Amino acid sequence: MDQARAAGILHFVTEAGLCGLGEPELLRGFCERLAAAGVPLARANVLIDTLHPVHEGHIFRWRSNGVEFDPVTGYGRVSEGGDAAEKWSQSPFNHLLESGGAELRRKLGPGEPADFPILDDLRADGQTDYIALIHRFGAGGTLGEMDGVYSSFATDAPGGFAEAQLDFLRGLLPFFALAVKCVSLARVAETLVETYLGRDAGRRVLSGRIGRGVAERIEAVLWYSDLRGFTRITETAAPDEVIPFLNDYAAAIISSVHEAAGDVLKLIGDGTLAIFKADDPGTACGCALKAEELMRTRIGALNAERARNGLPVTEAYLGLHIGEVFYGNIGAQDRLDFTVVGPAVNEASRIAALCRSVERDVLISSAFASAARPEDRARLVSVGRYALKGVERAQELFTFES
Repeated sequence: MDQARAAGILHFVTEAGLCGLGEPELLRGFCERLAAAGVPLARANVLIDTLHPVHEGHIFRWRSNGVEFDPVTGYGRVSEGGDAAEKWSQSPFNHLLESGGAELRRKLGPGEPADFPILDDLRADGQTDYIALIHRFGAGGTLGEMDGVYSSFATDAPGGFAEAQLDFLRGLLPFFALAVKCVSLARVAETLVETYLGRDAGRRVLSGRIGRGVAERIEAVLWYSDLRGFTRITETAAPDEVIPFLNDYAAAIISSVHEAAGDVLKLIGDGTLAIFKADDPGTACGCALKAEELMRTRIGALNAERARNGLPVTEAYLGLHIGEVFYGNIGAQDRLDFTVVGPAVNEASRIAALCRSVERDVLISSAFASAARPEDRARLVSVGRYALKGVERAQELFTFES
């Protein structure tokens, strides 16, 4: 095969890995260059595991025939069973894993054996040859269950792949696998920091805002919510119901905050700390109020579903405040938290805690009410002045008009 073509492909995958080209574009560029070099590829798949709360990994696809297809699909955890687990158990990749092999090739012509279901599908699609490979990572190169790059290639050329063509492909694949791993690890890092720190905080950390004590003074709406009767529920519910209970209500609250352009910074047991930022304070207040409406709707639907299944239900207490806070890295050299601190954060927490004693699901500070847009302020009614623990002066609090 043409060594100049090989050098060009190696240059492409190296640059793609270094610049973070997305996996679908990386696979497409690799396959198109292989085809131009004389390897008659018709289709290719690449699988790599990830660290994600929902997906175990992703499948990236390329096809030469121009037919529309989904180039990226997330797959669930095989350990959870179901159709995905059944398909995996019958796949060439699973066979390679269990046998310790690194490569499997099957001719797909008439009369050739089809010992995996995928081979019947490929033959029906007109493919004549198939090869599956695993490029494993060393023990020090794994991340979670990410143990290698899995790839497969098929051709519809009469007679299948020539040996020289497969040798050309085999020589380039380790470099391609390294580029895929490089790109995937960057995506994993982004997923991890945004999942565990919050979307905005995660982006700031990835952009280099990681210095201890580096914090920005910002004006933000502060959201602090927790669940009504959580202690009682945990004491009376079956132990294996507590985590699903928290997950159900956290999903309703977090999705509502995110949909309304807020950022969840911290989960503290049943509590949620979030912020809403905007150039205009009234806009930030409006976003927080929208999140509250979304949360109530979702919790209502969730409660109806859980009640039908005989599961415990609850509501959320919410305190809303606006004020100046420090937003950034706080902690020790070897353990930092990217969060907000300041008296305003404490006030939001105290306001939420007061919901129980005044029997209101939502309490809103006077500062929030003053900053809100006129149409939002018109929805609020005073519930009186209250002393907040740790806050010097009593302040007037508001809730929604009934």
